[in-house]
Amino acid sequence: MKKMLAVSFCALLVVAGVAFVAQAGEGKTHEVEAEVVSTDASAKTLTIKGDPNKTVPVEAAAATQLSDVKAGDKVKLTCRDDEKGEHQAVVKIEKAEKQ
Repeated sequence: MKKMLAVSFCALLVVAGVAFVAQAGEGKTHEVEAEVVSTDASAKTLTIKGDPNKTVPVEAAAATQLSDVKAGDKVKLTCRDDEKGEHQAVVKIEKAEKQ
């Protein structure tokens, strides 16, 4: 009985640990609407219009979307933030709705 209880407890710890790691990896996100200045698929970066223009890293999953956008496109970017709320990378790129 004690052995089964110990095994069950260990299994519970493993499941809780996996859930914690998955949640920690998600982090906070925010959305930004921007105009594309340029893209660099090999460097996995996107430059958006601003004063000054800003070049931001694009994560692997979103990097496949770089080929769908070009200079002048309006896009909605989903950005991953660190625990301080500072921008880390673009995780999703969508073309903005035309009005």
